[in-house]
Amino acid sequence: MNKDLTVGKPEAVLWKFCVPLFGSILFQQLYNIADSFVAGKFIGENALAAVGNSYEITLIFIAFAFGCNIGCSVIVSQLFGAREYGKMKTAVSTSMIASAVLCVVLVLAGVLGCGGLLRLIRTPDTIFADSRLYLDIYIWGFPFLLFYNVANGIFSALGDSRTPFLFLAASSTSNIAVDILFVSVFRMGVAGVAWATFLCQGVSCILAVAVVRKRLSGIRTKEKPVLFSARLLKRIAMIAVPSILQQSFISVGNIVIQGVINGFGAGVIAGYSAAVKLNNLVITSLTTLGNGVSNYTAQNLGAGLPSRVKDGFRAAVKMVWLLCVPIALVYLLAGGSLIRIFMDEPSGLALQSGTRFLYIVAPFYLVVSVKLAADGILRGAGMMKQFMTSTFTDLILRVALAVLLSRWLGYLGIWCAWPVGWSIATALSILFYRTGVWKQGSDLK
Repeated sequence: MNKDLTVGKPEAVLWKFCVPLFGSILFQQLYNIADSFVAGKFIGENALAAVGNSYEITLIFIAFAFGCNIGCSVIVSQLFGAREYGKMKTAVSTSMIASAVLCVVLVLAGVLGCGGLLRLIRTPDTIFADSRLYLDIYIWGFPFLLFYNVANGIFSALGDSRTPFLFLAASSTSNIAVDILFVSVFRMGVAGVAWATFLCQGVSCILAVAVVRKRLSGIRTKEKPVLFSARLLKRIAMIAVPSILQQSFISVGNIVIQGVINGFGAGVIAGYSAAVKLNNLVITSLTTLGNGVSNYTAQNLGAGLPSRVKDGFRAAVKMVWLLCVPIALVYLLAGGSLIRIFMDEPSGLALQSGTRFLYIVAPFYLVVSVKLAADGILRGAGMMKQFMTSTFTDLILRVALAVLLSRWLGYLGIWCAWPVGWSIATALSILFYRTGVWKQGSDLK
């Protein structure tokens, strides 16, 4: 059901909209967690390391899917809030066409270049073959991931966070079952993990796109929407391209960090692979809530109601802190037990390195959560320059410190780079928000 985010008490509206988004991202993360869990438990530590090693490269592809999602979502939100339904439908079809072209380019690039990337990050020979196999299957399934994300962005733009939650709940739980079936019954190894994700994401994508088409057909317009608009593509690209660049550079930075980690051997790789899944569960959840703030901001600025955005920011901070505090406590008190979930018989080095990662980063979730809430407003208002400045500051610091500190502190130096980057970038995002520059987004009609 479509939901107007410009009416009602801001805190109540944002909570009602974002809670299903949070549920959706939990199930989205189950895809990656299930892959690592099944690989570590049913195949072995090297398989876990291979999936985790490949994951850093898949983040490049996820960056493009995320950028298309947010670019389409923000513009469709603004047009929906302004009641320009004809242009809104044109923005949707324009996004789909542009995404299809992009998808072809990315699949070809992935097929031709991922082997070289695995060599570039010094993937150990013991896990190279499985890493390459996992990536090859993942890349052919990328169209499903991309179009699902575009469809999800459209649902969010229309104020509907419940429908994508239901799709993800069904497909993610199915993915776990198919993972175990392919690996433990059919003995397909790492390939079984990848094919399970391919199939379940495919079903989710097809259903989501079909429902989007039906939902849009029920919205009446005064004029017949055109199929493609270069002007709207430019507006979408102004949001999507910086988001893609931001996420891509983060992915490249993570690949550089993964290359540093790979120098410490398969044990540290496996420990990091498990810990980073748990970390990404939190960060991706916070980012998704930030996306909800972006949709809320875009609709209200599109309707000329910037005063509601401030109330939304305060509500968002409360929301992310309520999420962060219990998770941080669980990671601090039970980090070792959580790492063991991913490995049947972990080596001492794998367990130690993964646990120490959680101990170092978990307390700073309270810091980075505020950044992601502020970023949601900047992105929803189209203030991409400020948004990217903060994000790149975080990335550059984390990569540089990971490389430098690892020389003196070993892998612990890499872990320490996270809190420093988060803290400084958070200060910048808050500064940009407090200047009120985001209010200019009310002119983006």
